[in-house]
Amino acid sequence: MSLSKIAKTIKGSPTLFLNKKFAILKEKGDPVIHLGGGEPKSKVPMEAVTATIKHLNTREIRYAPVDGIPELKQAIINYTEEFYNRKVASANVMSSGGAKQAIMLALQAVVNPGEEVIFPVPYWVSYPEMVRLCGAVPIPAYPKNKSFYPQLKDIEDRISSLTKAVIINSPNNPSGAMYSEEFISDVVQFCEKKDLYLIMDDIYHRLIFDGKKRLNPYDYAKKLDDNSKLVIINGVSKQYAMTGFRIGWAIANNNLIEAMTNMQAHQTSGPSVLTQKGAVGALNGDQSCIESLRDTLENKRNLMMKMLNDLDGVKVTKPDGTFYCFADFSTFNKNSNKLSEHLIDKAQVLTVPGTGFGMDGYLRLSYCGTEQDITEGINRIRWALDPNSPAEIIIGDKKYTRDWV
Repeated sequence: MSLSKIAKTIKGSPTLFLNKKFAILKEKGDPVIHLGGGEPKSKVPMEAVTATIKHLNTREIRYAPVDGIPELKQAIINYTEEFYNRKVASANVMSSGGAKQAIMLALQAVVNPGEEVIFPVPYWVSYPEMVRLCGAVPIPAYPKNKSFYPQLKDIEDRISSLTKAVIINSPNNPSGAMYSEEFISDVVQFCEKKDLYLIMDDIYHRLIFDGKKRLNPYDYAKKLDDNSKLVIINGVSKQYAMTGFRIGWAIANNNLIEAMTNMQAHQTSGPSVLTQKGAVGALNGDQSCIESLRDTLENKRNLMMKMLNDLDGVKVTKPDGTFYCFADFSTFNKNSNKLSEHLIDKAQVLTVPGTGFGMDGYLRLSYCGTEQDITEGINRIRWALDPNSPAEIIIGDKKYTRDWV
């Protein structure tokens, strides 16, 4: 089969592959535990369900405006004013099939083949592939301080004449790190000075812990006119637990939004009117569900941290937000793919290898499942990795025996 040059460079999403593997194992009846999940287990807000059903009952399920139905765009405008203290016009807003599509459209609209896009390490698995889909070059920026908290110099040192954009994801997937105010301020002003696009992936911005202050990129920007190259990405997937609705959005200058809308028109014609109605219901409805989710996640994070800190050989940094931690398991195996395979084969625990996030030897573990899954999952990991653990363990209704070193 003859494939395009771009198609030959694109790898599948490891997180989506593992979700599929989990579903297959679960359907077989295996007692598998998913510690790699990327979606909250809380229920979709009732207002989202009611709004979707109400429109479905009209039986008028038609095409919607490419950039979003007016009610959703207004809800996004209100959201931006409330959480970013920024008044934007309808021309500055577009909805899309998830935050992922919004990022993809932004890249396609501004990046030419051969140009470069920089993002800190660890990074979300899709960033490099999205850049490659544009025929461009992904440039991972490894923090010199060896932490999950980048500094401006990490970005500066990778700037070239081909640099076109920077992507920042804070709180970060996979580390859960919320970048410092100094860094966010520095990178906003640096990108303005260098005339670079800055794509802020803010999908987790309300899921932060320990009373930390939510940071607003607009607070540090000086160019907020139609020439601004600051792009804010958000959506309903994470904070409202509406991953299946596939609704995200972008806030940017009107020329960029127009270009992104034109592209979306030819790709998907825009997101479903039904899921847009659901997103309106969530954004305009009772917001207590988010605080409830945040509290629940913080408690589960604390449980996972306690258990991982008790596991000799594992190094872990306490997440500031999201529902992930990124733990260093390199003491046991520097090859995170092999380690992840070992844990699923021997202990029936699914984890995400760090190599997909730019750091081998690490595993991304999620605490958005049940407390029982966290406890049982890490106990199984301990049994699979700790040579001092008992020789046998009961998983489900089956006895597993250690037959490896």
